[in-house]
Amino acid sequence: MPKIWGRTNSVNVKKALWAAEELGLAYERIDAGMQFGLVNTPEYRKLNPNGLIPTLEDNGFVLWESHAIVRYLAAKHGAGTLWPADLRVRADADRWMDWTYTLGNALRPAFWGLLRTPPEKRDPTEIADSCKKTAELLRIVDDRLAGRAYIAGDSFTMGDIPLGCHVHQWFNVPIERPALANLQAWYQRLCARPAYAKIVNVPLS
Repeated sequence: MPKIWGRTNSVNVKKALWAAEELGLAYERIDAGMQFGLVNTPEYRKLNPNGLIPTLEDNGFVLWESHAIVRYLAAKHGAGTLWPADLRVRADADRWMDWTYTLGNALRPAFWGLLRTPPEKRDPTEIADSCKKTAELLRIVDDRLAGRAYIAGDSFTMGDIPLGCHVHQWFNVPIERPALANLQAWYQRLCARPAYAKIVNVPLS
């Protein structure tokens, strides 16, 4: 049975767990990171020298980096669904997965500043800049979703997974958000997926 190390409130761990749930995989999750520690132990560093989460172990094969884990699980268990059969559709989904790092970097200061930093230690300018940059990036996604059900076309793919995890953060941090109708409709489609409801669409902490 595959093992996934990481805490459930990590956005990157959610990507791996959501993919596993969409694929109907049985897996074992092991708490690691922040309050759970473990990541700096010699045993864990042998698995992941970065000391980060998530880490996947699958029948002796060890893999880290959340998007690599999603790709691996999709290719192994989701050929024709999460892993599109059409090369161009797959490359398109792959492109949006990589682009999500840009979105995550823009959103991180607002997320951490508003939810994981005491009010007296927050940097209002940094948070405001983060909100502005994130909104600009999500307008790109909103335009992309015009006439599409999902980011790579009419079907849900691996490309929606990293993006959907970060967009959940954006919709749930206490900020003002521009009205992005296509993005909102896509987010509601994700919220209706049982695996998303179980893994991602839970209160932020």
